[in-house]
Amino acid sequence: MDRYRFLRPRFYIDLLFCVFFFGSRTVLSFQLLLAMKVSGVSDSEKMTGETAIPSDSVNPISQSGVSSGDNGPTKSRCGMADSKGTSKSGPQSGITSGVDKPVKSRGTTAVTQRPIRTHGRTGGSSGPVIGVRGRPSVSAIDKGKSIVSDDVGKVITFKDVKFGPHQDEIRFRLIHFWEAWNVQTKVLIGIEMLLIDEEASVIQGFIPYGRIETYLPHMKAGYTYRLNKFYGSKSKTVYRIADSDVTISFSWNSALTALEDSSICFPEDRIRIHGFREFDGASDLKGDLYDYIGHIKLVNGKVPTDSLLLDEGEIAVSRRVELHVQTHDDPVMKLYLWDKAAFEFIDKFKASRGTARVILVTTLNPKRFGGVLSLSAMASSRVFMDSDIQETLSYLSWLNSNLDVASRVNAEVITKPEPATLGELFAYMNQASSKVAWFECTATIDDVVHGSGWYYIGCGVCHTKATKGPTTLMCKKCGKSEIVGVAQYLTRLSVYDNNDQAVFVVLGDAGEELTGKKASELVEKYYQVNDNIEGDHKVPVPQAMIDTIGQTRKFIVKVSKHNLDAKTQTLTVTKVLPPDAAGHEDNLEGDVDVIGDAEGVGNAAEFGKRGADEIESEGVKRAKCG
Repeated sequence: MDRYRFLRPRFYIDLLFCVFFFGSRTVLSFQLLLAMKVSGVSDSEKMTGETAIPSDSVNPISQSGVSSGDNGPTKSRCGMADSKGTSKSGPQSGITSGVDKPVKSRGTTAVTQRPIRTHGRTGGSSGPVIGVRGRPSVSAIDKGKSIVSDDVGKVITFKDVKFGPHQDEIRFRLIHFWEAWNVQTKVLIGIEMLLIDEEASVIQGFIPYGRIETYLPHMKAGYTYRLNKFYGSKSKTVYRIADSDVTISFSWNSALTALEDSSICFPEDRIRIHGFREFDGASDLKGDLYDYIGHIKLVNGKVPTDSLLLDEGEIAVSRRVELHVQTHDDPVMKLYLWDKAAFEFIDKFKASRGTARVILVTTLNPKRFGGVLSLSAMASSRVFMDSDIQETLSYLSWLNSNLDVASRVNAEVITKPEPATLGELFAYMNQASSKVAWFECTATIDDVVHGSGWYYIGCGVCHTKATKGPTTLMCKKCGKSEIVGVAQYLTRLSVYDNNDQAVFVVLGDAGEELTGKKASELVEKYYQVNDNIEGDHKVPVPQAMIDTIGQTRKFIVKVSKHNLDAKTQTLTVTKVLPPDAAGHEDNLEGDVDVIGDAEGVGNAAEFGKRGADEIESEGVKRAKCG
């Protein structure tokens, strides 16, 4: 009898009316009518007498990562479906998709408790619909959940997208997507995308932060999708990656579906290559970002060979790779790869066993610093090498036919750091996108900064600042409880150029290059002349250092992390070039990395943090050993 509770009250009223007027003949009619109602047969089927055939149910899909099986998107050329009718499985994560009542467990993907209806349409997709659809408004309890209806707008192309809300449908290939961060607050604001439609029109897409969990797990670069209901927002005016003034933004009622229409042909990618002249004309304008291709001359200052071993530990810390690249006969340009692009290059370069010669990097920002043009990778940048895509394959073929081009420029000539004035160094430090870097700066020494020591006592092996033990000097870096202490330069100089003033900290061997004397020699000579002085006496600034006042020299300076964090504008000098030096191809870092550690002041970062007072109290006393 429980099954009768699902019948509407109107049904019982009609039944009583029939019994009253027609008697027991209605019993058979009642049984037939009851069977139809319970089994869900429609009125039209009752009239025709045809038997109802229930439709197959749709199995639930995993809601984390790109869905797999028959419900997933298909990646193939021109939007063609795979012959097996299946799609590649995307990366799995523990993020829910916003579909009703996902069941989550640690280390597993969320799965819906009810089937997701597919979106049927001739030549369209049979995949699941992700997002909110078919409701004019959504209550708070339904926000971010999957609501499906057959309310579908007309299909338009990117050229028809205007500002404002759209009820239409767009179909596209997802070329690439990346995280968008606020560089000032370090807050993730959303996901940016590069989309291309069947007419080869390219447009930028955006998923706000609050909707990332709903859509991102179902998206994978290279796959095709359809999007119903979205908002056309105004594109940003700086660092654009597409020509369109409109950005497609996912709104509260957007519905994303995997597209499996085999009749639609989508281009695989969009490459916009610029050469030296185009980048030179667009430098420092923060305009549209274009792509660059060429052959590699240097990798972190070294000629690429099959025996080249990159310092992955250093790259992991700096998150940077510096390349020198040349396109055909154009001038050689510096190409800086940051973060994801740097690691992507390392993976590809290692896979080639150091033999990769051609590189193409997308969406580069041209910047002129100290008169030298360089290209800097952005968050949207991708790296292709040798035979990855048709563009790199074609360039590699050209290079193999013109091997003389690769040897026209001496690789050692282009290792010289960019020249920069003091003003340009300060401007670089104030840029949000700046990273640790080395520059050549010409300046005149005005004075040795008084009130601070000019040397420190360091480990004779690693140059780290020594610490005092009960009776001996110790080195924390070497782990030794008794070491030989050696005086090392740590001198503050007041310098100036034509327009600005600054304070340089001269470290280690750079001090010897400036004065022509080792710090240890000057300290020992002082104590030899003044043998009645106690061991903890502070040695005054030597005449050799005072004699440098008034000299105009070329310094290799390092813009360190503490400069970029706006903690100090004091710049670290890692090398001082001879007065007649025409260039520099040596190690730019000098001994900075081996002078100090977290407890010492052997590098400029620690010097800037701890200040001159601590150097006076700890770093300028006479060594008791050696």
